[in-house]
Amino acid sequence: MGRQLRQWLRARPLAGDALLTVGLVLGEVLFTLLSPREFWPRSLPEALGWSLLCASPVLLRRIAPWLAVLAALASLALPVVIEVVPTTQGLTLVVLTYTVAACQPIRPAVATAVALWVPVAVLAPMLPSEGLPQVGAAYVVANNLLVGIVSFSVGRTVHARRSTTAALRERARVAEANQRALAEQAVADERRRIARELHDVVAHHVSVMGVLATGVRRVLPRDPRAADEAVATIEETSRATLRELRRLLDVLRTEAEPAADLAPQPGLAGIETLVEQVREAGLPVTFAVTGTPGPVEQGVALTVYRIVQEALTNALKHAGRATAQVRVSYPDDAVEVEITDTGRGPSPDRQRVGHGLVGMRERVALYGGVLRTGARAGGGYRVYARIPVEPLTETR
Repeated sequence: MGRQLRQWLRARPLAGDALLTVGLVLGEVLFTLLSPREFWPRSLPEALGWSLLCASPVLLRRIAPWLAVLAALASLALPVVIEVVPTTQGLTLVVLTYTVAACQPIRPAVATAVALWVPVAVLAPMLPSEGLPQVGAAYVVANNLLVGIVSFSVGRTVHARRSTTAALRERARVAEANQRALAEQAVADERRRIARELHDVVAHHVSVMGVLATGVRRVLPRDPRAADEAVATIEETSRATLRELRRLLDVLRTEAEPAADLAPQPGLAGIETLVEQVREAGLPVTFAVTGTPGPVEQGVALTVYRIVQEALTNALKHAGRATAQVRVSYPDDAVEVEITDTGRGPSPDRQRVGHGLVGMRERVALYGGVLRTGARAGGGYRVYARIPVEPLTETR
């Protein structure tokens, strides 16, 4: 409730300042009622009117601060004319000094404080003090100047705190924007890399179809059966190529890339060789295959290979003295790969963009699969991916 009220008042500065003005007047009324009767003004309604008039500049302190300061300076003439010093006049000067010091730059804030309190220091010893203890003029001047200095100091402290808070918020916003830009750049880099590799796959398929088509044209008159088998291979390869082209459009690079060779990218058959290379690098790795491998698109095979490659590379970097296991299984409608290790895993670093994990996620998402990565319950790290497999003979 209190927070909602503060938010409501912050959104409506005029309403908040009106409440503050009424509060100053009510404070003077309460102070008068608690004072001995001989100190009361001769006419309470008249005194209330002067009090409200002297407090009125507070109503403008945020929507028109300089106009409020001029009105407060004009009200300094009232005690000399009517020989009455409303309490709200001093309180108004305190509020305005604080407001200007808290909201304005240092030079106009100092100038305003001097303009408000020097006339007060000059006029204070001249004001009537009937019924009040007699004090020296120096005391009155020093007391007023001290009140002005304290009001100004509190305002500047609030100003400094607000400036620091605003700077910290801006720094956090810039850091968040930089982090978001780094993450977007990492995704863009990985997508360009994936697009380049898929381009290689498609180019290889097209080159194979071209070679087969040339062979069909040459053997068709002599061996129609062999030509028919070659045409069936072209048909199957073309369907796989069309699927890879559709995926390539999803991650099509926007910048020119160097022309790639037409050599095929590594696939499932290269995982065993990759595991052997990691063993030779010093990480004991076991490799297991579950199920019967079926025909898999080369893009899917490349994705599985890259996931294993990235996971084993991370294990070499971060696992320490550990062992790893690679398991590839072939359910009816998917390819599953799981890489686990018994090491300590990567150190937590929230500010660093993990390009490897971003690449895995982008690759698996491209084929509508699922990727799970994280620490294992018993220690170590686990990477799991499941990628749906489309039949190569399916008509698209």
